[in-house]
Order: sequence, then structure tokens, then C-alpha cells
Amino acid sequence: MLDKALITNAIAVLFILGGIFLNIYQDHLLSIGLFALSGALTNWLAIHMLFEKVPLLYGSGVIPNRFEEFKSSIKHLIMDQFFQEENLKRFISEEEKSVHKWLKPGRLIDELNYETLFQRLVDAIMESSFGDMLDMLGGRNALDNLKIPFIGKIKEALNEMVHKDKFQKALASSIDSEQLSVDIKAKIETIVDQRLNELTPQLVKEIIQTLIKEHLGWLVVWGGVFGGLIGLAVSLTGFS
Repeated sequence: MLDKALITNAIAVLFILGGIFLNIYQDHLLSIGLFALSGALTNWLAIHMLFEKVPLLYGSGVIPNRFEEFKSSIKHLIMDQFFQEENLKRFISEEEKSVHKWLKPGRLIDELNYETLFQRLVDAIMESSFGDMLDMLGGRNALDNLKIPFIGKIKEALNEMVHKDKFQKALASSIDSEQLSVDIKAKIETIVDQRLNELTPQLVKEIIQTLIKEHLGWLVVWGGVFGGLIGLAVSLTGFS
């Protein structure tokens, strides 16, 4: 933006100098230069006033002065446009249909504590009517040889069960998409709030400057161009 402004103002000054020192088209050159310089400087000042407080100029420094409003607008833009509950519900519903693609039941089955399961089975047997009979055959130790076959069979049975379509559909239907969308939105909003609370007026100003820097520079250029054209028109019509 600074380079464009300097170039535009320098060209305007050259026109002014031409109007002063050249012997031809003096009025036209001077009028073009003065109007172009005023247009470029006016636009440059207006842009500067967006980001910086200028003494005695009411309304200057609007971006840092309205810092809290900018933060609020950023939050509403993110939450209302990208994370509406309807959009989240739709996304979750679509994911539910493909739950088998991301669900890895085999990994969960491998992580189960089969030793504990077997011990609970032994406890149930010992507490049943078979307990007294097993005591005569060596008690709990008599069932140790069943541990490995039991673990193998229970793993096999669980794997068969979790890979059936009926189980997959039941699991998908158990997901409360409405409540889940509410929870997700609340967590996202918390993250957005935390990040916005880290922003400072200076940082917000730098972010906005970075986003529109290129376009702001062209405002100065076009201010000079249109100012120069107006100056030429004024000179040609004799109003100067």
C-alpha cells in the first residue's frame, strides 16, 4: 500500500511541477496534479484513519476502537456460518450411515481383559450347585485348563457379533445426533472464545490490514487517477 501511495503521490507532484515550470499546458498540468494529489492524500488519510487514531479527527482509529465488536462479529461469522446445529446434525447423520468404515471393533475386542472375564466365570461356577462337586475335583484349579479355550471361543464369538450388520445398525442408531451436535457446537464455541480472548486490538488491526492491504493500496491509486481526471475536466471547462 505504501509503495502504491508513494508512486501515485510522486506522479501527482510531477504534474504540479510541470504546471509550475513548463511553458505548455501549465493550467491543465497544475490542475491535474493538485486534484490527483488531493484525491490520493484524502484516500490515504481515510485508510490511515481506519487503523490509527488521529488527533482532532473524530471517528479515526475505528478498528482498534471497535475491537470488542470486531471480536463478536468474528465469533458470529464462525459459529453462524460454519457450525450451525443443522449442519452438524446433517454431518453426524451422514457419518452414522458409514459407521462401519471408521468403527474398529476388533481393536476393542483385543483390549478386553479376558483374564478377568474367565475369573468371573469361575466365580459364578463355584457359587453355583456345581461348586461342591468341583471342590472334590480340585476346586478352582480344576478349571484352569479351560482358560485358553474359553478366551479363544469368547473372542471368536465377540468378533462374529460386532461384524454383523444388525450390530452395526444398532450401534449407529444409539448415537444421539441431536445431543452430539449440541455438545460439539458448545466445545467449538469454547475454543473460539478462548482464541478470541487471546486477541489484542493490535493483532486484530494487523490481521485486517493483512487481509485487505492490496486493495487499500489501489484505493490510493484510484483516488489519484479520478482526482486527476476531475482536475483535467475543471481545467478544460475553465472553472479553475
